[in-house]
Amino acid sequence: MAEYDVIIAGAGLAGSEAAYQLASHGYKVKLIEMRPDKTTPAHESDKFGELVCSNSLKSIDGTTSSGLLKKELSLYGSFLIDTAYKCSVPAGNALAVDRHAFSNIITDTLKNHKNIDVECSELKEMPLDTKTPFLIATGPLTSDDLASDIKEKLGGALYFADAISPIIDAESIDMDKGYFLGRYNKGGDDYFNIPLTEEEYNTFYDDIMNAPKTAFHDFEDIAYFEGCMPIEVMAGRGRNTLAFGPMKPVGLIDPKTNKTPYAVIQLRKENKDATAFNIVGFQTKMTIGAQKEVFRKIPALRTAEFLRFGSVHRNTYIIGPKHLTRYFNFKSNKNLFIAGQITGLEGYVESIAGGLIAALQISRLLENKPFYELPKNTALGCLSDYISGISEFSNGKKYSPSNFHLGMLAPLEKRVKDKKLKKQMQVDIAYNTAKSFYESDVWK
Repeated sequence: MAEYDVIIAGAGLAGSEAAYQLASHGYKVKLIEMRPDKTTPAHESDKFGELVCSNSLKSIDGTTSSGLLKKELSLYGSFLIDTAYKCSVPAGNALAVDRHAFSNIITDTLKNHKNIDVECSELKEMPLDTKTPFLIATGPLTSDDLASDIKEKLGGALYFADAISPIIDAESIDMDKGYFLGRYNKGGDDYFNIPLTEEEYNTFYDDIMNAPKTAFHDFEDIAYFEGCMPIEVMAGRGRNTLAFGPMKPVGLIDPKTNKTPYAVIQLRKENKDATAFNIVGFQTKMTIGAQKEVFRKIPALRTAEFLRFGSVHRNTYIIGPKHLTRYFNFKSNKNLFIAGQITGLEGYVESIAGGLIAALQISRLLENKPFYELPKNTALGCLSDYISGISEFSNGKKYSPSNFHLGMLAPLEKRVKDKKLKKQMQVDIAYNTAKSFYESDVWK
């Protein structure tokens, strides 16, 4: 092990970002990935950086939390964010990617990097006494053996249920039964919209509620993450919940009728060639047979061919504030780091951010320099504070997975009534703070 400067377990989003950052700055990296020898309930390939749920990395709008986080990551030279833009597919104001092109570039780049050695093996135990910097980036789909070891050594780990939407073969969609349009005509005609009448919506709702669901006896009682909730769980909150949620028709006037439909099902392109579409917001735990039956009742999907069925899987995360510092290492051993969704940061971009932050801090450790004190009033600084319990949103409360949001930033000194202007001002202050810090110190 001494021949490597750092060891990274897991070639998902966080591990891949960290490996690239460290290797590109001259450090020798050993990257351990258990796939394809052993896979998970959600992965479909042996590629690095595979997006197992949606192909969307959320908004690129500069006034949003997601937009700010991407800007900061681009400023810091994020390899995965740069790759995402290269592999982007039309999705309005969102950054959606061709997931196969995305993971192919990541895999090829890391496997062919002169400073990275890839080993196919499974990490089964936490290396608590490691003297070589070691990053655990095994993700929320951490193998059972390692998850059990983490639970035993840390005195418990937590779980939440995550869900995946179905993907449909484009050739099997009846394009005459819908229309391409972005909400409020923003971002081009990037989504295919299937309008539903009130009667069709009610039939669809009843079908979802009555459909058989896959049983998950080992984790049925754990919580769902609000940002990725199964469609039938959401529907269980009330008949109109979906019409005000993923099926909201606002801003999607049907050009054939010049009227707003009662409800809309949106499909988003999965790749640049638009040969596959994801059913937006339709994560589900319906059985495969039920998915075929229910979704094929939708007018445009009568002959739908499924390239991937929706599913639910268990995600693991640790109680960050109990064990971690804001440098993404353990309080018990400064050489042992952890990053990604397993830390309690929810979302693709947040996982990438965790990998980048961990890489920055590991580089400081290797150079015998103090860890970076990432500015608090920035997206990356807020994430550092959240996982370590410094943030008011994770301190003294039940710890649960969270995305980065603008509420984590410091309030403006003066009250601003205009909400859009307030967001823009917060984002500008955060980004300028991050820019000044980066230009003065990072990778120096």
